[in-house]
Amino acid sequence: MSIFNSLPPAPIAPKKPKQDTRHGITRTDDYAWLRADNWQAMFKDPSILDPEIRTHLEAENTYMKAAMADTAELQKLLFAEMKGRIKEDDSSVPVKDGPFAYGTFYVTGGEQPHYFRIPRDGDHKDEASRQVLLDGDKEAEGKAYFRLAGIDSSNDHSHGLWGYDDKGSEYFTLRIRNLETGEDLADVIENTGGGGVWAPDGKSFFYTLQDENHRPSKIYHHIVGEPQSADRLVYEEEDPGFFMGVGGSLLDDFIYIDIHDHETSEYRLLSTRDLTAEPQLVAERVEGLEYSMTEGGDVFYILTNADGAGDFKIVEAPVTAPGRENWKDVVPHTPGKLILSHMAYARHLVWLERKDGLPQIMIRDRATGEEHAIAFAEEAYSLGLQGAAEYDTDVIRFSYSSMTTPSQLFDYDMATRERTLLKTQQVPSGHDIDDYVTRRVFAPAWDGETVPVTLLYRKDTPLDGSAPCLLYGYGAYGITIPASFNTNCLSLADRGFVYAIAHIRGGKDKGFAWYENGKMKQKTNTFKDFVAAADYLHEQKFTSYGRIIAEGGSAGGMLMGAVANMAPEKFAAFIAAVPFVDVLNTMLDDTLPLTPPEWPEWGNPIDSTEEYGWIASYSPYENVGAKPYPPILALGGLTDPRVTYWEPAKWVARLRELTTGTAPILLRTNMDAGHGGAAGRFQRLEEVAFEYAFAIKVAGRM
Repeated sequence: MSIFNSLPPAPIAPKKPKQDTRHGITRTDDYAWLRADNWQAMFKDPSILDPEIRTHLEAENTYMKAAMADTAELQKLLFAEMKGRIKEDDSSVPVKDGPFAYGTFYVTGGEQPHYFRIPRDGDHKDEASRQVLLDGDKEAEGKAYFRLAGIDSSNDHSHGLWGYDDKGSEYFTLRIRNLETGEDLADVIENTGGGGVWAPDGKSFFYTLQDENHRPSKIYHHIVGEPQSADRLVYEEEDPGFFMGVGGSLLDDFIYIDIHDHETSEYRLLSTRDLTAEPQLVAERVEGLEYSMTEGGDVFYILTNADGAGDFKIVEAPVTAPGRENWKDVVPHTPGKLILSHMAYARHLVWLERKDGLPQIMIRDRATGEEHAIAFAEEAYSLGLQGAAEYDTDVIRFSYSSMTTPSQLFDYDMATRERTLLKTQQVPSGHDIDDYVTRRVFAPAWDGETVPVTLLYRKDTPLDGSAPCLLYGYGAYGITIPASFNTNCLSLADRGFVYAIAHIRGGKDKGFAWYENGKMKQKTNTFKDFVAAADYLHEQKFTSYGRIIAEGGSAGGMLMGAVANMAPEKFAAFIAAVPFVDVLNTMLDDTLPLTPPEWPEWGNPIDSTEEYGWIASYSPYENVGAKPYPPILALGGLTDPRVTYWEPAKWVARLRELTTGTAPILLRTNMDAGHGGAAGRFQRLEEVAFEYAFAIKVAGRM
C-alpha cells in the first residue's frame, strides 16, 4: 500500500517443519520453533528466552517501528489528547467499612494508584485527613512492569494484605503491611493468584497458589509470621480443566472456594468457626450446572441455571443445609431476562439483569417481597453494580455511563429509593455530550438473527459512506462489551470516525442462548455476526467496505484472524491485540495454562475427532491462505500466560509467507509485559495511541 512507503525488507522467520499427527491427520507446523521449550521458567525470568527467538522478535519490533515511523508525532498528539481527558489527580469516593472508609487516588504524573483510608465519615477531598496505605508509584520504582492487586484490610483494620506482579506473567507476590506503621512484615508469599481472604481474627489468611503450568490448583492457609513453606494445604483441585478462587462473605462466617470452568461450577465452604476443618461441598459438579453463592444471614442466596433456567434464577437454601435438594426458587427464571450477578444484605436482595440488551438493577425487600428497578432511558448505556462492603446497610453503590455520557457514581438507598450523585467523571480538556451521537442499531445476520451494534460518532460526521470506522468485537466466554463512556475513542470520533461495537454471539448481550450459539460447534456464528455488522454499516452508509478497521483482543484477536481469512476484502485493516490465533495447537497442548479449562468453550481436539474438526475449520493460523490481506497489526506480550507470545509471532510469519498482497503485516511484542500490556495508566494510553495511530494512518486521516 502506498501509505507504507520505503519499508525495509520484512523479517522472514526460518522454517523448521514439525509434524503432528492426531486422529489420523498429519499437520506440518513450520513455525512451531517460536514456542520456547522453557516457557514456564521464562515467564518468571524473561532473560532466559532462547536467543534465536529473542532475535526474531526484536527484528519484528524494528520492522514495525520503521512502518510506523511517520506516525510518531501523531502518537504524541493522540497520547496528549487522551491524557488531557483524564483528571490526573483523580480520587475515588471511599467505601465505608467499619471505622474507616477506603479508597484510591492518583497523583499528577503518576502511573500507579495510591490506596488510602480516612475516618468513616471524613471528607475524602481533605487530603490532610488521608492515611496513605500503599503508594503504587513508590513500589513500582525501577521496574519495567508493575501491577498492583490492591490491598485488603483485616477485620480489625490493623493490617493489609497486598499483592503485585512485576513480570507481567500474573504470578503475584503477597505481602502483609502494618497499617499503623506502614512497614511490611517479613512474610513473602510467592506465585499466587493475586489476592487473599483474611480470617476474621486477622491472624491468618487464605490464598490461591499458581502451579508450574500457571493454574490455580491449590488453596493454602497462611498464618501471619510463619514461612510460606509451613502453610497448610486446604484444598487441591486435581482436574486441570477447572479454575479456582477463594473469597469471603460479608458476614465473615464462611470462606468460599469457587471451582469452575466455563459451563460447570462447584462451591466448597469453610466455616470460620473452625479454620482447620475440611471444606464442605455444597452441590457436586454436574456438567452444565452453574451456581454462585452469597450469604443472607440464615440462608444462602444462590444464582443458578439449574432445572433448565437458561437465563438463570435465584434460589435460597438454609445455611445449615445448602445442598441442591434444599434449593427453593426466590427469583424465578424468566426467558430473555438474564440475571448476571446478585448480592444480599440484611434487608434487601439485589441483582443485575439484562433484558433486550440493556442492564437494570433489581431490588427486593426481603421482608415484604416488593421489588423495584433502577433503570435508565438512553438507547444504549452501561451499569456497574458495586454494592457495599457491609452487610447491615440500606445503601449500595452503582455507576452509570453511556458512549456519550461520562461515568456517574451514585449511592442508592434501597429503602427510600433515593439516589445521591457522588461523582461525575471529569474530562479536564472538555467534553460536550451534545457534539456526539450514540445509537444502538441491529444488523441482520445470515440466519435471521439480528446483531446489536452500538455506535458513537460526532453529529457533524457525514453518513454517506465516506466516514472511516473502527469496528470492535470480542464474542467469547459470555462476556458482554458494555456501551460505556470511553474517553479514548473520542480521538477517533473527533477525526471523523464512526466508532462501533458489534455485540456478536459468544457474548451474553441477548441472553444466555446468545453465548451458547457462539461457542463450540457454533463458534463460526461469532465470525459471521461480525461480518454481518460490517455489511450493515456499509449498506446503511455509516461507512463503507475498505474504510472499516477491525479491532479485537485476546479471544477478540482470534475473531480478527478468522474474519481476516473469511472476508479480507471488506476491511481496510485489522488490529489484533494479544490474539488467540493458534487455537488448534494451543488446544492440543494440555500443558499450557488455559488449555484444559478452555475445552468447554472451544472443544477438546485431543479426545474428539469431531471437535478437532470444528477448531481446524476456523483456527486463524491453520487457515491463512494465499490471498491479499489488508494491513494487519498484531500485538503480543512476552510473559503473557493467557495468549502466549508465540501465537501472534507464528501467525504473522505465516501471513507474511502466504499473502499475495503488498500490505505490511506488523508484529509488536512488548518485551516487558504480559496479557494486559503495560500496567501504568499512562503507559497503557501510549499503547492505545499507537493502535489508533495505525488506524488513522490506514484510513488516510493523518
